[in-house]
Amino acid sequence: MTKTTKKTDITDFDLYLLGEGNHFESYEKFGAKLKTRNGVEGVQFAVWAPNAKSVSVVGNFNGWDPEANYMDNLNSSGVWATFILGLKEGELYKYAIKSHDHGYISFKTDPYAFKTELRPRTASVVADIDKYKWNDEEWLKKR
Repeated sequence: MTKTTKKTDITDFDLYLLGEGNHFESYEKFGAKLKTRNGVEGVQFAVWAPNAKSVSVVGNFNGWDPEANYMDNLNSSGVWATFILGLKEGELYKYAIKSHDHGYISFKTDPYAFKTELRPRTASVVADIDKYKWNDEEWLKKR
């Protein structure tokens, strides 16, 4: 089992804006984000699954076990989040979403992922978007 912590940087105001449908920068909070917590590197995961009974993160780091890394339902908002210590860029993952209907588990790709596997594979990939070098200076000058 991979160690998790409940600390996230999703605030009550983020939850309020999401509930209002006015969180115009939700991409900064949701998905898989490389973070450092108390000097330890890892990945913060967050997804909105309002009708889920439970949500966990599965991936190559935990043998795709839906019981290894459960997420917390933040203030019963339907936003599920966790921080998994020690994960790095390139990790494959999905969300295991358990329904209220007979406890059926669906494995879902992250709708906020910045990188995914190529078809026919469907896992999301932890990506460090800060490493991306933009090459659109010319276009920005002309627009």
